[in-house]
Amino acid sequence: MKARDLAYETFSALDANRGRSLLTVLGIVIGISAVIAMTALIGGVKQAMVGELGLSQARLVYVQCWYNRETRLDDVEAMATELTDDYEYVLPMTYGSTEVMTDTAKVNGQVYGVTAQYQEAMGLKLVRGRWITEQEEETGALAVVLDQAGVKALFGSPDAECVGKSVRIGGVAYAVVGVLESTSIQSNSDFATIYLPFLTCCNRINGYTSVDQIIAFAREGSDMEAVASRTRDWLARHYGVPDEDSESYIWVQTMSSMIEELNSMMLAFQVLMTSVASISLVVGGIGIMNMMLTNVTERIREIGLRKALGAKARDITRQFLLESVCLTLVGGIIGIVLGYLGAFGLAGVAGGLLGYEGEGIAIVPYIDVQSMLLVAGICVAIGIVFGYYPARRAARLDPVESLHYQ
Repeated sequence: MKARDLAYETFSALDANRGRSLLTVLGIVIGISAVIAMTALIGGVKQAMVGELGLSQARLVYVQCWYNRETRLDDVEAMATELTDDYEYVLPMTYGSTEVMTDTAKVNGQVYGVTAQYQEAMGLKLVRGRWITEQEEETGALAVVLDQAGVKALFGSPDAECVGKSVRIGGVAYAVVGVLESTSIQSNSDFATIYLPFLTCCNRINGYTSVDQIIAFAREGSDMEAVASRTRDWLARHYGVPDEDSESYIWVQTMSSMIEELNSMMLAFQVLMTSVASISLVVGGIGIMNMMLTNVTERIREIGLRKALGAKARDITRQFLLESVCLTLVGGIIGIVLGYLGAFGLAGVAGGLLGYEGEGIAIVPYIDVQSMLLVAGICVAIGIVFGYYPARRAARLDPVESLHYQ
């Protein structure tokens, strides 16, 4: 049988039972929709978390050590000197929380005391103004950088011209010198993220000069695991931490390892959700088999007539397999569309749940060609697997008995 004739006969057979065909593929539609929605949503969540947490900066290393004393600025300088082959720079950071006010608004603020290199290390993007300068860092200047969510909370709009204006923290006026891009800005946000020079935050916000966390930026091409190991060894020697206590008092976390942990967590969750959703595919496949068996029974006389006119067993097998595959492909296409639409609907809910301090995360479902091709392959496989038995049963019918079937 020619391919054109095979396609025509397949379309005619499916069109004759249009309603039953559509009902049969519902299981495939539901299963594919669930798989696509979960895959796209989890991919979007992962990308949003990567952007929100700064995980794209794979050369970052976070360091904390607390053994008998706090970390001081001279410890940071010693680490930068001793590990100069591993790091481009080593930065101190401190943080705290406080209220921030303007003449018309008052919000809670998360305050970070940072250095002039912090923006480059973290990959932060300025939308207006500038970052903190080294001179402001050294002198403990009253300068602040806000994020867009904070600008909206304090000045009424994320695009407000606030550079050059002032905000009050603890009754002291600070000049706004720059605005950072925010990944998400909610209309009801009452929270601001604020960056100050390190010494300013220490002296005026926290009341202490110790370092809460060390942020190091590794040299390009570094083996991050080796860098982390050498950092732990140096910290143990520098602080005099016994080997048996090193894991308890020394914390060195590379961003590359955090990316791997995030990927592993998301992959495990995706496999779990996909496995649950795949149950619908199995149910849909059983539905396809049931329909094809019904078709075989209803078309026994037709099959006998075809064989009597010279159709071979493989022609009958191909026709019924093609019908099965077409059903699953149609279900797969509908499922892909509905799955991505569902993922966009769920993204808003997930973004709100993953938010922090009233500010959500903007999640855009991740759509890729590979997933769609994989779904198409799964649909074809389901059509072949669940359609093979009915097709072979049809091909093995005896033409004489088939022509006498009532």
